[in-house]
Amino acid sequence: MNIYDLKGKRALVTGGGSGIGYASAQLFLHSGASVELWGRDMAKLQRARDELEPLGEVHIASVDVSKGDAVDAAAKALLARWGGLDILFNCAGHSTRVAPLAELTYEDWRLATAINLDSVFHTCRAFVPGMVAQGWGRIINTTSQAGKDGNPFMACYVAAKAGVIGLTKSLGKELAKTGVLVNAICPTVFDTPLVADTVERAPDAMAASLAKIPMERMGRPEEAAELVAWLSSDACSFNTGVTFDLSGGRAVY
Repeated sequence: MNIYDLKGKRALVTGGGSGIGYASAQLFLHSGASVELWGRDMAKLQRARDELEPLGEVHIASVDVSKGDAVDAAAKALLARWGGLDILFNCAGHSTRVAPLAELTYEDWRLATAINLDSVFHTCRAFVPGMVAQGWGRIINTTSQAGKDGNPFMACYVAAKAGVIGLTKSLGKELAKTGVLVNAICPTVFDTPLVADTVERAPDAMAASLAKIPMERMGRPEEAAELVAWLSSDACSFNTGVTFDLSGGRAVY
């Protein structure tokens, strides 16, 4: 584990109770930042807080990031405590039903876009003004290799994750001269609870995804955390609007 200079920084991690979000929160704390974790499962968040608290200041809040009103209320509480936010890591996500498009329902579409795309809009809208006002900020969004490749039978999820790439490009250019940098990470198959759920529901689709990785293994959450921490630091100073691959060699563009 590398240590990055994040002393005094205030970081929010959505989907921080497990997987890449948890590993990133852990590295933030090791690097001197204070952390707040958002998620929907309070029991999971409490376990994460208990494990992470020896490393530094950790707060948790049960927030459904797919709902703008919930995000606004939680953001108001966070800003009242800290007075600002320096790092926003949008890691919350949801794997949706794998099926031919004609069999997908309106609810499948709404669920995929609300959790995987709308959530990023909600959090950025809540925290960007404060970051711009203080002249410094780092936003890291999470997309997916599926959003680039267009995996079959995953139309809802693919469209939402592709939308995150577009939002990142747009907002990165919009804020380019403000001191606030906006980038995204693009994982392929990682050893996380989200992937375990997909394996259980669609083992053939997951096997096909693994077969495309030249390294012939899943990624590890701590590997993603290293990139997230770098993107959250002053070491990242001339990159914005960029999507960084975490693909084990799979990415072709």
